[in-house]
Amino acid sequence: MPEKNRFPYGREVQVPKEMEGWEEMYPAHRLFSAERQEWEDANFWYGDKIHAPDPMVPLDEVFHQAWQIALSQHTTRVFCIPPAQGIAHRMLGCYLYITAIAPPSGDVIQAKAEKFGARTFPVFEHYDELWDQWRTRQQGLGRELLALKVPSELPRFVPDFDSATTIPNAGPAQDLIEAFNNAVNIIYRGWQYHFSYLNVTYLSYLMFADVARKLFPGISESAIGKMVAGADVSMFRPEEELCRLARLAHTQPRVAAILKSDRIAARKIESLRELDEGRMWLESMEEIKDPWFYVSCGSGWFHYEGSWINKLDVPFSYIKGYVERLDRGERIERSLSTISDAREKLLGEYRKLIKNDDDRKSFEGAFKNTRTIYRYAEDHLFWVEHWFHTIWFEKMREFGRLFVKQGVLNDVEDFFMFNRLEIPALIEDLATSWALGENIPTLKWADKAAKRKKILEAAAKWSPPPALGVPPDVVAEPFTVMLWGVTTERVQDWLAGVSAKPGDTNELKGFASSAGVVEGKARVLKLLDEIVTLEQDDIMVVPNTNPAWAPVFSKIKAAVTDIGGITSHAAIVCREYGVPSVTGTGTATRTIKTGDWVKVDGDRGIVTIVKRANGHAEPEASIAQHEM
Repeated sequence: MPEKNRFPYGREVQVPKEMEGWEEMYPAHRLFSAERQEWEDANFWYGDKIHAPDPMVPLDEVFHQAWQIALSQHTTRVFCIPPAQGIAHRMLGCYLYITAIAPPSGDVIQAKAEKFGARTFPVFEHYDELWDQWRTRQQGLGRELLALKVPSELPRFVPDFDSATTIPNAGPAQDLIEAFNNAVNIIYRGWQYHFSYLNVTYLSYLMFADVARKLFPGISESAIGKMVAGADVSMFRPEEELCRLARLAHTQPRVAAILKSDRIAARKIESLRELDEGRMWLESMEEIKDPWFYVSCGSGWFHYEGSWINKLDVPFSYIKGYVERLDRGERIERSLSTISDAREKLLGEYRKLIKNDDDRKSFEGAFKNTRTIYRYAEDHLFWVEHWFHTIWFEKMREFGRLFVKQGVLNDVEDFFMFNRLEIPALIEDLATSWALGENIPTLKWADKAAKRKKILEAAAKWSPPPALGVPPDVVAEPFTVMLWGVTTERVQDWLAGVSAKPGDTNELKGFASSAGVVEGKARVLKLLDEIVTLEQDDIMVVPNTNPAWAPVFSKIKAAVTDIGGITSHAAIVCREYGVPSVTGTGTATRTIKTGDWVKVDGDRGIVTIVKRANGHAEPEASIAQHEM
């Protein structure tokens, strides 16, 4: 048993027997090992519940393998943020754990500081043209992945050719080998592009927040966030296009009637094709599907979430809701002007408090830098984690269909049961069997895939420890606090254990991520598919929100999350929609029940259960065991 002042080390954790063999699912260098035990034990690891809340499917883990390198090198070697280092990863029991590496020695910090300013501040000055270059480059990479040819079969014989004048091609087996290698190279490069400016974006916010705290002692985190809110970014474009389609439909009664029906999307499309105005509406939808329907139904991190382009029932359900709200005379779009007006009013009030020119210059410079680049956080997100990932998942399914056709796998989705370093062996085994001739068996890859699916099912029922190793006295690494929402208080709560029973606590504290105070009925969502149960003016209580859920943010009164800091995507999206939010409460989905009447104070970061769904009013509030 570990001591009370620390969590178990990775080597001490016992997983359920149903998960035996889980280690085989991931590359050896991603696991805790005796070879690195001293170093691993000296670090504090915590579960990455923002990017990997679910058990990690082997091939889906490729993104995490890529971002560990990309994030870290942009911090340590590219922009040379002086005290910061990278984020290391380990897999344990199918879950991802990460640790922020301690600052380097003083001489390294000095060497990085000499490069930091020259490499970082020009980005703020030239961001608009740099963004155009970035988007063009990323879109080109996505098109390269989309154009990549995966053989549809390994034929009995290659097509006929004129052997008198033509040298035989390398053949489909070689094409298959090269296709996967090229796909992996493209996805890794895409994640390098992902971090081109993301670390600088978060850093600019941290620098602005630091200036604001020094100039305005006692300023709330929600006020700082409100100062930079209001941006026209790519991540919100899919929702804007749905609103446009809904308004177009609302002008055509017969189209609107079809879209408001409870039929599945495929049946609605059939009915729309029978009408002149329906066909025109469908043409408008087709014009925007690429790229704006290439948005994940969830986070974009897991292949099974699907995207609007291949799960049309999701966007059609959003359109149905929009048309119904238009019938009631409601506004359906995000009001960017309202958010901007509130921002400018708040800025004006704080600017009046600045007493000298030096302070004014410091504030205006930090504010300008943040407003210039902060939109990158949600701009790049669409093009990488949604559009690019959607293309990747569909390309991987092309490989899966080939392996099913060749009798090696039983299901297209089985292809995702193998990690990116195993798949070359899977491909080579098939290529060798095909090349050797008739009736040459491959290894039993389908059996291995079936076993791994059972392991992942068992992992989903297991509750892994929230952290591993000895926690630091103070959690101070800025990205750990601001993005993941892991604070000193959170870690102490984890150490204390979850001793409070559900229903015993009626007040939670977290990050004041988006300003405003509201009350309403809670809707607790723990699974992706449950989002369709949200009703108008619900208070959404979730482990973590996804930016792809933008269509619900104009419907809900407030959002409360278990995880995420002040610069998490959940916090950013709530600020952009003017939705009060408290993030990083730790136990909201465990403490609050659907139907509870709750008060969300996004100014102070407090969530209060005013009345339980059973009808009993709550006693005077007490601070929750898991306060932040």
